[in-house]
Amino acid sequence: MRMPSSPRFELYAFWRTSATYRVRVALAMKGLPTHEHIVNLDAGEQHSPAYRALNPLGGIPTLVEPGHAPITQSLAILEFLEETRPLPPLLPADRHGRARVRSLSGMLAADTHPLITPRVRKYLNASHGLDDAAWRAWQTHWFGTGLRAVEQRLASEPATGAFCHGDQPGMADICLASVVAVMRVLQISVPDTPTIDRIVDRCNTLDAFAQAQPSRQAGAPA
Repeated sequence: MRMPSSPRFELYAFWRTSATYRVRVALAMKGLPTHEHIVNLDAGEQHSPAYRALNPLGGIPTLVEPGHAPITQSLAILEFLEETRPLPPLLPADRHGRARVRSLSGMLAADTHPLITPRVRKYLNASHGLDDAAWRAWQTHWFGTGLRAVEQRLASEPATGAFCHGDQPGMADICLASVVAVMRVLQISVPDTPTIDRIVDRCNTLDAFAQAQPSRQAGAPA
């Protein structure tokens, strides 16, 4: 019996963003073919009327399946991809495991990453005169706050295995690796997070994570 071909998705992306990284990894893990459209955040292309028609917030990424409304917000996209192709799973089979993975993912993608995005910097620069040094201190503070909390959970909770939850990579690992990948672009580190370091190093040996690295994307500096 011939299996139906996978849908071809259109991904509106930018090389540097943590949220785009998350979606790239999930698409690769699920084996879903995708065509990327680069939206240059540094050039302000996210503010164009054409892109705002897809994503009124001007955020990146946006995923489009032909014939359907655009899907925005990286965690919503990951959940959609999990429902589109359940294998390999991004979420555990049991409800408590799923809640834990979603909680860890939210700590990273909802409570940490949004505080260091360019639109936050733009507002703080305009309204409070934040200079480059103060902005870097802001980023370092919030990265550290988020990762130290995640480290505490990963190091102390018995459900942690080779990855954030058990011995297979999933949504929490994607979110964790996405934050660390962008920290490395920004040359910011958080010390004394050995469990995070171990898990991210393990993730980066996997092709889906390696191929999603910001430095390997179109538009990344040489």
